[in-house]
Amino acid sequence: MGKTLLEKVWEAHTVRELPSGQTQLFIGLHLVHEVTSPQAFEMLREQGLRVLFPERTFATVDHIIPTDTRQRPYADPQAEGMMRAIERNCAEFGIRLFQASSGYQGIVHVLGPELGLTQPGMTVACGDSHTSTHGALGAVAFGIGTSQVRDVLATQCLAMQRPKVRRVVVDGCLARGVYAKDVILHIIRKLGVKGGVGYAYEYAGEVIECMSMEERMTVCNMSIEGGARLGYVNPDEKTFSYLRGREFAPKGEAFERAVRWWRSMASDPDARYDDEAHFRGEEIGPTVTWGINPGQAIAVDEAVPPPEAFPPDEREVAEEAYRYMGLRPGQPIRGMRIDVAFIGSCTNGRLSDLREAAKVARLGKVKPHVKALVVPGSESVARAAEAEGLHEIFRAAGFEWRMPGCSMCLAMNPDKLVDRQVCASSSNRNFKGRQGSPAGRTLLMSPAMVAAAAIAGEVVDVREILPA
Repeated sequence: MGKTLLEKVWEAHTVRELPSGQTQLFIGLHLVHEVTSPQAFEMLREQGLRVLFPERTFATVDHIIPTDTRQRPYADPQAEGMMRAIERNCAEFGIRLFQASSGYQGIVHVLGPELGLTQPGMTVACGDSHTSTHGALGAVAFGIGTSQVRDVLATQCLAMQRPKVRRVVVDGCLARGVYAKDVILHIIRKLGVKGGVGYAYEYAGEVIECMSMEERMTVCNMSIEGGARLGYVNPDEKTFSYLRGREFAPKGEAFERAVRWWRSMASDPDARYDDEAHFRGEEIGPTVTWGINPGQAIAVDEAVPPPEAFPPDEREVAEEAYRYMGLRPGQPIRGMRIDVAFIGSCTNGRLSDLREAAKVARLGKVKPHVKALVVPGSESVARAAEAEGLHEIFRAAGFEWRMPGCSMCLAMNPDKLVDRQVCASSSNRNFKGRQGSPAGRTLLMSPAMVAAAAIAGEVVDVREILPA
């Protein structure tokens, strides 16, 4: 009987089965950033341990770094402290750090793929929940906690329970103005924010196959928002072409050997799955979240659903969302006024995201009452976008062009909402207080939809703005 990619990668990285029923799993690539690593390094010092394989760990700075200045020391003492800590820790333990203005700095889940660090058949761990992004390249990638960061640094292994696998198939094709972000929001809406608990999601089908690598990253990125432990796409020719020539990818004949092995790690045609879910691309429209979790989402031409539309155990959360967001059942999401527009994050801060948003930005001007930010996902993305003149398009339309970082996704930096501001955001979470204000409200949508909202000053249907 055939095996899934998850089974193959898991078996290839199994050190031993533990009495607990968990697997001692070898981690091929470990990524760290400035927020979840300081305590882990202190634990190593306290126990007199070293980093076992420093060449398998790479660090960047992204969460707390300001996007409007690189001047040190930072105005926020806590942010400056975290920066100094990661600089000291990487120097002491022999870990490569992609520091600001190095040409490599950026959001951790943008860097891994663009540098060729992330590769098919690999296990990837990072102290960040959106590590599932790397599954777009056919890797088994998951977020971990700070004590697990310590474990990987010290042993290059983790004790893990192997998840079940759900095959999520999206067939058909997407209409104009519908993007990868809409696909994953639709999936989470239908399967639920807890629907993936205990599962890995294997994305497949005609829509996924037609997606670019960066679009697949967007889909895999938000697997965690549907409760899945991880998400992945089987490696194919697009994957191999994407990796060819990247800095840390194999070169020459070694690359051809790697491709043969990568291809063998894809799920077999007769692989068995624990569950399957099927969707049609034609049924997906531009999608916007209206509530306080990514599953509370609707198409832009739909209305906020009534309480009875939810299962009984979700109605209390729906009622809470109505109150917090200031919305009522039956109210259209289209026309909701926004105060801030944010294009960026590890979900949608890549070059293709900026290109799509720029297509809309060139069609108008940001409304005077809207503060609009465009934050590239990495210094490499910023260079490529500027070479194409995208920054000039955004600036001409009234957007602020910023330096790379997580920015207003998590708002552990100066980019924050104020009071009850409403933000059209291309990020991944719309939790209460997520964007820096305890009362701030977040509407998740695609980068093109964010740009359209910035120009209109309210939520609009991007399909009515894009040229035919």
